[in-house]
Amino acid sequence: MAEFESDAKPALHGPGSSGSDDDIAARSTAIKPQQRRLYDKDVSFEEYNYWAEKTREAEKSVPAPRTQWLALMKGKRKPHDAGEDGTPITMNLAKEENRMLISDEEWVNASRAYRQAGWGACFYLITTDILGPFATPYAIGSLGYGPGIGLFTAFGLTAGYSGYLLWHVFLGVDSDQFPARNYGDLGFRTWGTPMRHLINFIQALALLLLLGQVTILFGANIYELSKTQLCYIVCPLIFVLIGFFLTQIRTLKNLGIFATLAIWLNLLVIFITMGVIAHSAPDYAVAGGSSVGEGIGDIPSITPKNGIYPALVHSAGIPTKELFGAINGLLSGVLAYAGAQLFIEFMAEMRRPRDFLKAMWSAQIFIYIVYIVYGCFVYYYQGQYTYNPSFQAVSNYAWQSVGNVLTLLAGLIAAALYGNIGIKVFYNNICCDLLNAPLITSRRGKFAYAAIVPVWWSIAFVIAAAIPAYAAFVGVISASCLLNMTYTIPPFLALGYDIQKNAMRPLEGDGFNPVTGEVVRHGTPMQRYIRGFTSGGPIRVAQNVWHVLYFLCSLGMCGLGMWASIEAMIFAFQQPQDTSFSCKAPI
Repeated sequence: MAEFESDAKPALHGPGSSGSDDDIAARSTAIKPQQRRLYDKDVSFEEYNYWAEKTREAEKSVPAPRTQWLALMKGKRKPHDAGEDGTPITMNLAKEENRMLISDEEWVNASRAYRQAGWGACFYLITTDILGPFATPYAIGSLGYGPGIGLFTAFGLTAGYSGYLLWHVFLGVDSDQFPARNYGDLGFRTWGTPMRHLINFIQALALLLLLGQVTILFGANIYELSKTQLCYIVCPLIFVLIGFFLTQIRTLKNLGIFATLAIWLNLLVIFITMGVIAHSAPDYAVAGGSSVGEGIGDIPSITPKNGIYPALVHSAGIPTKELFGAINGLLSGVLAYAGAQLFIEFMAEMRRPRDFLKAMWSAQIFIYIVYIVYGCFVYYYQGQYTYNPSFQAVSNYAWQSVGNVLTLLAGLIAAALYGNIGIKVFYNNICCDLLNAPLITSRRGKFAYAAIVPVWWSIAFVIAAAIPAYAAFVGVISASCLLNMTYTIPPFLALGYDIQKNAMRPLEGDGFNPVTGEVVRHGTPMQRYIRGFTSGGPIRVAQNVWHVLYFLCSLGMCGLGMWASIEAMIFAFQQPQDTSFSCKAPI
């Protein structure tokens, strides 16, 4: 690849750029995409964007995929690692010597074979990833009706906007020639290698700890179902063993079938909880735990006098003067929509990524309605006794057990999703990039993926189980990782993409030449950044300014959330704690 950077006569830069003009012309032959190294720094933004536009144009004629349920159940389907003609591709494409033997058509087919999911499956995956309604009543109670509904509305809209920004950048840098597989790929193609490593680290850490979170949470679920008869340490191990098998599902298209079941299970628990709570008193026995009264520091409101518990209390505004309690409620609203860390993986497996917005906005609207209706309903009937998770506050033990069983099944599916994406991030960025492992779509890659699954689950369990202040620790990780993945990083990536895109001057010859491999750029890097930020008209400039403000505000929210979570952790560590490596449940 060669680059021209000047305002007058272009000058050639890059490897092998020295010599006369004739020598330069002789050496300026394009390197094929399949001959590039993984994460090759010599591939320019212009080259990524050129092939992305070609791919988007070709996708317009591609029919939307349909899930063939009967064939899928019978096991009759085209191999996931096959080309469009159904011929499996078994060569290890991670090795450079093998990529040199691959034709252009085979390379494109290998990329397209990875794209099998439709927007329907993506809708279920997004909903499974984000939908977590059982903490919503607690958040509404901690903030009050007005601020709670307002903040859930604002955070839902901004989360959807962040998803739009990721979609915007993905369409501009992903192609069949250079497929973008994960969140870090967008960082690499817009801001370079350091951004890629930062995103991959945050994403892998978040997914690993999320997996640990659901392992411990639903281990306690099993422990309660056994009426504390089972030794606690056995309960999360049961969850882990089942998760081993579910995470063997490598493709998100197939996992989307189970995601459909998870959504209906969660909805069933919602309806059951609402029905029982409307016809029964709150479970006063758990009111001293994770209830609104304790969360906002109003202990007298949940403390019985002469054996009689205080009457229900509701608040239209913020029910406490303690900043700590209000911020924790606000943080719950922010994290209720934190799911963008998986959006790129969903788009990467869609046959038509343009349809992602249809899936994303449908899922966001559905999730918002569920959050508001369910949160306000439970808070109305339980007031300051509203508990987190809400299905644990059902005073009828039989119905509470039903909720435990159904949420356990849904939790297993969500855990499989976290494990699936987490392992792919680790495998693609560590195993393939650094260890030259075979691609995950190859036969050897499948065996390597299967071998990593139990190790990944075991690490997640050990990390989470070894931390006594579990809930407080998860709060810190949520504020530092999940919030940034959903609200902070998307506007930063969009800013980098739009600046580089708007800096190009096509009428003056700027761009990538696929025949020679040359990239023409006018001006110094700083001049191009300034030009990209200030060009495109008033609306585009205002959008760039908004993205800067959005990025800074999200960073501020991250710091505020970290402060509140650390305060909660300090308090938790002051209390006597049991670890998960015992027969007594720590939560």
